[in-house]
Amino acid sequence: MKRFKNILYVVGNDADDDCALARAFDLARSNQAHLTIAAVVEQLPAELSLEGLDVTGEGLQRALVDKAKARLDALIADRAEDLDAERLVLTGELFLAVIRDVLGHGRDLVIKCAGDTGMLDRLLGSDDMHLLRKCPCPVWLLRPTPQPRFHRVLAAVDVEQLYPEAELGTRRELSLSILEIAASLAVAEFAELHVVHAWDSVAESVMRLGALSLPDDQIQAHVAAERRRHGSALEAALHALGDRIGPEALSWLKPVLHLPKGPPHRVLPAVAADVEADVVVLGTVGRSGLAGLLIGNTAENVLQRLDCSVLALKPRGFASPVGL
Repeated sequence: MKRFKNILYVVGNDADDDCALARAFDLARSNQAHLTIAAVVEQLPAELSLEGLDVTGEGLQRALVDKAKARLDALIADRAEDLDAERLVLTGELFLAVIRDVLGHGRDLVIKCAGDTGMLDRLLGSDDMHLLRKCPCPVWLLRPTPQPRFHRVLAAVDVEQLYPEAELGTRRELSLSILEIAASLAVAEFAELHVVHAWDSVAESVMRLGALSLPDDQIQAHVAAERRRHGSALEAALHALGDRIGPEALSWLKPVLHLPKGPPHRVLPAVAADVEADVVVLGTVGRSGLAGLLIGNTAENVLQRLDCSVLALKPRGFASPVGL
């Protein structure tokens, strides 16, 4: 099973940090991982005018850091009995400070509450979306919830085979990583594992527009064949997961497969709502040819419509546009 070893938990300014922090401690214990709890404070400008005040810019910056340290101490005071979490105060813009820490210290997971807006569809342009776009390691945005554990984990994968050969291997590995992490979460939470792959028939759309005059039964037969093709690819992905985690673990999980027809930005959030998913594990596939891949349009459209926690993975070879 996939395990994280160097987890960074980011304390937000407005979110219900306590709820997500408990989950971060639980995950670190179960993974035997190093956990760092970080707060981010503003970097005051060097030329800050303090005329009339009996304090220096350096002293004011130090006061901000000390206040953040005290907040961290208070947050984790009752949680460090059997896990010695590191405390860290970063300075600067939140998403930039976090990504630079990830790059500098080899973090393999960032956990953060999903702001205080309540829904991910309001986060576009926020620090959260910047992290989803640019952070090189997986980012887990948690919605505060009173329930002690997750009940349903949904893995969203793309098992389409009709990609260029150079891209196909990366997409397969990303889907397998999504499945492995989702399976690990389901095991740790004693949760149901659901797996969804959205598919569509391009040929059907063209034929329905009247570009070709074909009998309806032929069109329906083609659509049915396409569904079988995608279903077989999804089964093959589950078989690959079994090879990685073991057939016994896969048999115990009994993943529930979903094969909705339609555009991912519409059907994936619908499936998440239908199964009442607590967390969706998905990949963010960037556009090739750019230094610093961007989150794909499909993934971004899906994220805007989800109303649950999200764990987002980058493809292998992703290079963050943020530098040290």
